[in-house]
Amino acid sequence: MANNKNSLISALIEKGVKIPNPLSVEIGEDVNINLISSDDVTIHSGCKIFGKKTLIMQGVKLGSRSPVTIKNCQLGRNVELKGGYFEESTFLDSANMGDGAEVREGCLLEEESNGAHTVGLKQTILFPFVTLGSIINFCDILMAGGTSRTNHSEVGSSYIHFNYTPNQDKATASLIGDVAQGVMLNQPPIFLGGQGGLVGPSRIGYNTVIAAGVIYREDCPQGHKLLLGKEPQKEDMDFYPGLYWSVKRRVINSIEYIANIIALRQWYLIVRSKFYQGSDMEKLLYESAIEKLEIIFNERIKRFKQLANKMEKSIELYKSIKSNNVSEELINQKRELFENIQKLEDGFNECLSYLGDKRKRDEFLKNIDTSKIYINAIKNLNKQNLVVGTTWLLGIVEYTRNTIMKFLPSFI
Repeated sequence: MANNKNSLISALIEKGVKIPNPLSVEIGEDVNINLISSDDVTIHSGCKIFGKKTLIMQGVKLGSRSPVTIKNCQLGRNVELKGGYFEESTFLDSANMGDGAEVREGCLLEEESNGAHTVGLKQTILFPFVTLGSIINFCDILMAGGTSRTNHSEVGSSYIHFNYTPNQDKATASLIGDVAQGVMLNQPPIFLGGQGGLVGPSRIGYNTVIAAGVIYREDCPQGHKLLLGKEPQKEDMDFYPGLYWSVKRRVINSIEYIANIIALRQWYLIVRSKFYQGSDMEKLLYESAIEKLEIIFNERIKRFKQLANKMEKSIELYKSIKSNNVSEELINQKRELFENIQKLEDGFNECLSYLGDKRKRDEFLKNIDTSKIYINAIKNLNKQNLVVGTTWLLGIVEYTRNTIMKFLPSFI
C-alpha cells in the first residue's frame, strides 16, 4: 500500500504537479490522477486527497497555510484552498477559502466567491464574488448580489445562519438575494454585519444591510433597507416540544427556496452548459455543479417532508393547550401540509422538468456570446437581454410556486 501511495505521488510529480514535501502528502488509492492537472498545480505539506470523483484543474493551490484534506471535491481553474477540510463540494474558477475551513457535502461556490479563515459551510451556494469573513457558520443558504470583486455581497466575521430549530427540524434554508436576478450579476450587494445572525428560513433582498450585532428573525425580500433588528421585548413563555405556533412563513419561504433551486438548475442546464464544451475536465466540473444542485434539491425536499410529518402531533398539542380558543386557520394549514405530503413532493419533482417560457428563453440565449468566459459573457449583455433572462427565470419560480400552492389553499 505504501508503495502504491508513493507511486501515485511520484506520478503526479513526474507529470508536473508541484509537491514540495512529497513524504508528507497522502493520495488515496481511489484518486484518478488523470483528473489532476499538471499545469501550475501545487500541493503543500500535509495535504490529503481522496475520492474517485476528485477533480483538480490548472492553477489550483492546496494548503499554503495549513494542511488541506479534500474528498470527492471538484476544483476549477485557479481555486485556492489555504487550509481545512473539504468534502463533496464544487468550486468554480478562482473560488478560494482561508485556513481552518470546513466545507461539507453539497456546497457550490461560484467564480471568485471566497471566505476568510474558519468558515463552516454545508448545502451552501455562493454566487460570484460573494465574500465571507472569518469565524462564520453559513449552512443551508443561497447568497447572491454584487457585480465584481470590488462591489460584492459580504458576510461579516462571527456570523451565524441559524438552521436548526428547537423542534429539531431543518426546513430553514434562507434566500439572500435570489436566482433570477442574481445570476445576471447586475444587482446591488447585500451586507450582513459581523457578530450577528440570521434565523432561517429567511428572505433578504438586494441592497439590504443588516447592522452588526443583530440577530434578524424576519424577512426583507424587497431589499433597500438598513435593518437594525429592533424588537419589542417579549416575555418568557412556556415551551412545548413539537408545537408550532405558526407555520405559514416557514412553509412559504421553504417553497420559495426550492423554486429558486429549480430555476438555478435550469440556468445551469440551459445557459451554463454552453461554457463547458471544451476539455473533459471542464465537462466534469459542470456535471459536478449539476450534481450539487440535485443534492441540495433532494435535501430541501427531505427537510420539507420532515416538517410536514410533524404537523399531526402539532395539531394535537395545539388543541390540548388552547382548548376551545384555537385558530381554525392554523389547524387547516397544518392539516393541509400533513395530508398533502406526497402531492407536494410529486409537484416539486414535476417542476424540475419545466423549462420556462420558450420564447423568452430562446431570445435570451441568442444574445449570449459563448466565446467569452462566463462572467464576461453575462456582464456583456445589455439591459434588455438581462430583463428577458430574469423574466424567463422568474417564470420558472412562479410556475413552481403556483404548482405547490394549489395543494395549500389556506396558506394563500
